[in-house]
Amino acid sequence: MLASTTSHDMNRAKQSGNTTVWSLLLAGTLIVFAVTLYLIFVVAPVEKQMGIVQKIFYFHVPSAYAMYIGFGASALGSAVYLIKRDPKWDALGVAGAEVGTLFCLIVLLTGPLWARKAWGVWWTWDPRLTTTLLAGMIFAAYLALRSMGNAGEVEKRFASGLALFGLIDLPLIHYSVQRWRGVHPTVITGKGGGLESEMYWALGLSFVAFTGLAALLIWARASAERQRERAAALRFELMHR
Repeated sequence: MLASTTSHDMNRAKQSGNTTVWSLLLAGTLIVFAVTLYLIFVVAPVEKQMGIVQKIFYFHVPSAYAMYIGFGASALGSAVYLIKRDPKWDALGVAGAEVGTLFCLIVLLTGPLWARKAWGVWWTWDPRLTTTLLAGMIFAAYLALRSMGNAGEVEKRFASGLALFGLIDLPLIHYSVQRWRGVHPTVITGKGGGLESEMYWALGLSFVAFTGLAALLIWARASAERQRERAAALRFELMHR
């Protein structure tokens, strides 16, 4: 009885600590987003050639970074799950895949808006665009597999393999501009040029804001997945009593 009470108190303390960290992360992310939007639309100047369309840059590039975070978290969770068969790592894999796919969709939607102004076309089979689309398709397949009813052990392991396969594509996305010639700019490495100091501040803070947002979404989705798994296990137990 004493051991049960002590364990319950420890779980409550842990949950309280998690809630505090969540609240601080949420508050910090909201503040950073507010400052970021002010820098983007008030402080950062309008680019001379691209005009107002250039401000898509502050959302497009950090979304790509958040996509890496999501897909990387999915691959990490999937790899550890294949080794330990621990449901919490499977939940991380699912959460990372969903969040990464969300930001991948944002990248693929904002990119053509930039491309139309910069290149005169909505889409071109540039190496970076193509590899980004491939990553989105791989993790969309992961999510499709996991959404087919209550995923069993076989589905979970196969989906985990897909996540690890998708991880291989991430370095190709990042280095595609350097390795293969294409029309996609490389602003972050300096080859794109043309960023004023206010633009760098806006872009840098955008990375911080989107990192916080990605972490919040992954945390929330992983927690929801764990609760869903517990509920499913409880229903199974009640049905087979």
